[in-house]
Amino acid sequence: MGLFDIFRRHRKKDEKKQSESASVSVVESLSEQFLSSVSLSQASAAEASDQSQEHSESVNSTSVAVSTSFSTETSESVAGQSLNSESNSVSLSQTQSTTESVAPSVSESALESESQSNSANTQETAAEQKDEDQEDANQTVEKKYDAGLAKSRHGFGARLNRFLANFRHVDEDFFDDLEDLLIESDVGVDMTTQLSDELRDEVKLQNAKTKQEVSNVIIEKMVDLYEKAGKGENSAINFAKEGPTVIMFVGVNGAGKTTTIGKMAAMYKRQGKKVILAAADTFRAGATEQLDVWAKRDGVDIVTGPENGDPAAVVYDAVKKAQSENYDILLVDTAGRLQNKVNLMKELAKMKRVLTREIPAAPHEVLLVVDATTGQNALSQAKLFKQNTDVTGIILTKLDGTARGGIVLAIRNELHLPVKYVGLGEKVDDLQAFNAEEFVYGLFKGLVTTN
Repeated sequence: MGLFDIFRRHRKKDEKKQSESASVSVVESLSEQFLSSVSLSQASAAEASDQSQEHSESVNSTSVAVSTSFSTETSESVAGQSLNSESNSVSLSQTQSTTESVAPSVSESALESESQSNSANTQETAAEQKDEDQEDANQTVEKKYDAGLAKSRHGFGARLNRFLANFRHVDEDFFDDLEDLLIESDVGVDMTTQLSDELRDEVKLQNAKTKQEVSNVIIEKMVDLYEKAGKGENSAINFAKEGPTVIMFVGVNGAGKTTTIGKMAAMYKRQGKKVILAAADTFRAGATEQLDVWAKRDGVDIVTGPENGDPAAVVYDAVKKAQSENYDILLVDTAGRLQNKVNLMKELAKMKRVLTREIPAAPHEVLLVVDATTGQNALSQAKLFKQNTDVTGIILTKLDGTARGGIVLAIRNELHLPVKYVGLGEKVDDLQAFNAEEFVYGLFKGLVTTN
């Protein structure tokens, strides 16, 4: 995933869109000209028709008298021709009978040929429609990343521009200021130190002298480190080979767990999957009611328990229902009280034991939901949960609300956990599967130049 390869691919796509847009404009212009000429032709034809009608009326009045004189002679000749007509009708009847006997076989062959042609056309149309739908989906994802990362992109861009405004040459002051810039962008202390060390050699190696060249080297090295840190990681959801897939959500209160579960339930419901929710956050006031609202809105089922009840009991009831009624997805909400973290972690461990006892491979995912706007606090939370639970991936919420999107880089570099989903807005479909290429382009768009 080379930085410049990403930007070149996007540039080609943009150029293709512009070319297609220009072609459409030309066609529309020609269509307007054609329609205009057709309108003029129709007006001229109407005028000519009026003149022709006046002439026709005068000719008709003259022809009436002439036709009367010929009528008598015509009737006599018709009588003589009627005999010939009868004999001709017999011959025509024989010919028609022969034609009708041949027609069915010809018609069947034609219908079969037409049916095959229609089938081929239908398949071709379906394939074209599928390609168009996929292209529309890709464009939608690109737009969501572009809009969702606007604050981070502009924030990072402003900091980078301020940093380069005083750029004269690469020295120790340069790297000190660069480290401040990266830490402000939530890239993380470990990644900042590593990046600064590698850039000392890279800037000299690439002989970067101008502000833009230095900017490109900085961003390119960030992307390279980000890619290396994620080698071999899987950002896709791990689904069960058979039976229900169980996904457990963990995280602190306020990070957006319940909302994320609601959005994910809606996503899987749209995909045609049978979804059930487990309201196992029994301690937070209103948590069950909030998840129940999402269940009704999404049109999915939910298993609840009494307030301050045993969360593991709710999980047990939910997993038994999911098994007996053939659900595809079970999404489990959990409590998020870090101030009592020892008991919280014990509760999570108990819920996992219940799940594993009923479904040995469950939970198939333990997703940590973190709020991107909390910056380094989000990273601290992720470290704590990783130490105490078997977290398999991150869902980063409210990414559209922060000007410091570098937290994604820090999570991958310091925790080596894949970001599986990101929240790019408040709409139900703004929860998107994480796409590293779209993230990189959305974060650094406008800051990189390619040849």
